[in-house]
Amino acid sequence: MKVQNGHNVKVHYKGTLPDGTVFDNSYVRGAPLDFEVGSRKLIRGFSDALLGMSKGQTKNVTIPVEMAYGPVNPDAVQPVPRNAFAEEFEFEIGGTVQGNGPGGKFLARIHDIIEEEQTIVLDMNHPLAGKELNFEIELLEVMSEAKAPAKKTSKKKTPKKTKTPKDTADSENS
Repeated sequence: MKVQNGHNVKVHYKGTLPDGTVFDNSYVRGAPLDFEVGSRKLIRGFSDALLGMSKGQTKNVTIPVEMAYGPVNPDAVQPVPRNAFAEEFEFEIGGTVQGNGPGGKFLARIHDIIEEEQTIVLDMNHPLAGKELNFEIELLEVMSEAKAPAKKTSKKKTPKKTKTPKDTADSENS
């Protein structure tokens, strides 16, 4: 069976940069990757590379920046006041920090340290943004097409009581 969008597959892969640096390797982890082709849970270029492959086939692909993590976004490089971090935090250019922002948790790389302004410049781009990616992909299994959502029946059900934020807060404080 040739892979099509909607098929669930299991693959092993090794990802490298153009200079040969390995950035990910499922063989080393000993854990193949299971996913639905075309589901947008992976970068588009990786998912698209599987289309037309058959079980047992290995393929080498180069994924351009636009089909990987996209170009580097200069707006994702942001200054942050030093006092936003714990006093004992030791900063190192290139190091990684984790934080909480308006969009939830994030990882960022320390891009610069401006001592005189007590400012840390964070780069919140994905570490592989702006990079062309190479993958060696081995298709281990084509499991099936994704299951379509179950059709709703017309049986009447008793509505479940949903918790409001107040109910949740009350139960946590009990």
